[in-house]
Amino acid sequence: MSMAERTYPDPTTNLETERYWAAARDGKLLIKTCNACGEAHYYPREICPHCGSTDTEWREASGKGTIYSYSVMRRAETPYVIAYVTLDEGVTMMTNIVDADFDAIAIGKAVEVTFRATEGGMALPVFRLAGEG
Repeated sequence: MSMAERTYPDPTTNLETERYWAAARDGKLLIKTCNACGEAHYYPREICPHCGSTDTEWREASGKGTIYSYSVMRRAETPYVIAYVTLDEGVTMMTNIVDADFDAIAIGKAVEVTFRATEGGMALPVFRLAGEG
């Protein structure tokens, strides 16, 4: 069984995340990196959660990663897959896996970012199995 197309609500945006969502509209996945300690972090925020520095900058992520954990929501009105994906840059983000047969999804499988329109026309980063789209 594969996931049917579902609708996504608009994300809440603020001054800290505005650039992240603008890049998503352009098909780019950004993550924050701290210039003080060198650590990447996700969810986008100005202050580094590792060292507390405000010297952070946006960097474009490769969009490639692996499934760390996932759950198939089969009883939802439109079944879907929610997952934690660890990007090649080292950060882990909660997301959805799309365009995949539910039985083909597994921990450790390679994924790549793609984007889905939200109800209000914004772009939401989601992932598909690598090489399948």
